[in-house]
Amino acid sequence: MPYHINGYKYENESDAIEARKQCADYYGLPKSPEDTTIYWVNYNFAEYNTPQFWYIIFDESLRTILGEPEDLQIESPPLEV
Repeated sequence: MPYHINGYKYENESDAIEARKQCADYYGLPKSPEDTTIYWVNYNFAEYNTPQFWYIIFDESLRTILGEPEDLQIESPPLEV
């Protein structure tokens, strides 16, 4: 069953990695090499969608960096009976 989220869609993983890096750079992360927080946001993989894609879930703190989000339909894994 699909569900909808607001977010940012990427056709390849390298674009999602670059968007994640832009967010980390904007917020100055990591603050030091020993920090456990190295990214502001992470990306996900819509493996059950056709075609598959990578995405970042929208948060208001991302609008300045990544722009306006779009409505994304994410397919859920098939139910086991």
